Amino acid sequence: MTWLAQRPGNYQQFHPQEITRTSIEFFLAALSSSSAKKQAKAALSGFCTWLQEEKQLLDRNPTRHIAIPAQALLAPRELSEDQRYVLANLIEREGDLRGKAVFALGYWAGCRVSDVSWLQLDQVRVTGKAGVITVGHKGGKTRTIDLTNGARRLLHEYLEQGIRKESAYAFTSQRAKKRVSAGEVDGWRWSEDGIHQWWQQLKSLARAAEYELINDVTFHDLRHDFAHRARAAGWSLEEVAYYLGHITKAGTPAIATTIRYTQVSREAVKRKLKDIQG
Repeated sequence: MTWLAQRPGNYQQFHPQEITRTSIEFFLAALSSSSAKKQAKAALSGFCTWLQEEKQLLDRNPTRHIAIPAQALLAPRELSEDQRYVLANLIEREGDLRGKAVFALGYWAGCRVSDVSWLQLDQVRVTGKAGVITVGHKGGKTRTIDLTNGARRLLHEYLEQGIRKESAYAFTSQRAKKRVSAGEVDGWRWSEDGIHQWWQQLKSLARAAEYELINDVTFHDLRHDFAHRARAAGWSLEEVAYYLGHITKAGTPAIATTIRYTQVSREAVKRKLKDIQG
């Protein structure tokens, strides 16, 4: 109503008859995200139905047949060597075994924040030489993955020597015990919000030149970067899909999701030109 009242010719007043398909399309175009557009359209549709059926102020519902285009997916992020160097150095300088293990699971295993937060001890089998974990809280799609030495070693060190509460969860909060909410085993789980806050605090410790490189890097970007490095190491799309948990309801690899990690670059093609036989 406020937006429509501010349109030229409406003189800061709202008139139901000014709700037209054109005005709705212009209003939706001004919104930033696809989800916001869908929510606004749903609300407007209900309002217009009320104006039409209950108040007889509209002849028809102008939201009908207005399609919300799918929002273009951003290409998963690949970190530069300098960004990887800065983040690894920050983790080492912090010296916190819990933080090192969490970073390792993101960087060396492509785990989501939810994977880390909900990981339970009985889903972890790590020793000084081998490591296997079962993760996948998001969507209830669990997967059992073997860990690289980089992830296994730091997770093993944390579980053996790190400070943690007596809890069913591998990563525990350092704050007071919380009330157990739905789906939780106890109140010691290090929450997703807690991990995100830790990530922001970690980046704040960077020197000025370092911070410029990593200020907008999210924890989820570690997962994206792992996928890029796995592809560069020769992993197939199916292998990356399985390891990251891109699985359909039927249990097959969701290649449509994973294929976003195969962005072709000029340099990659240039390196392969020499392989073409005349």
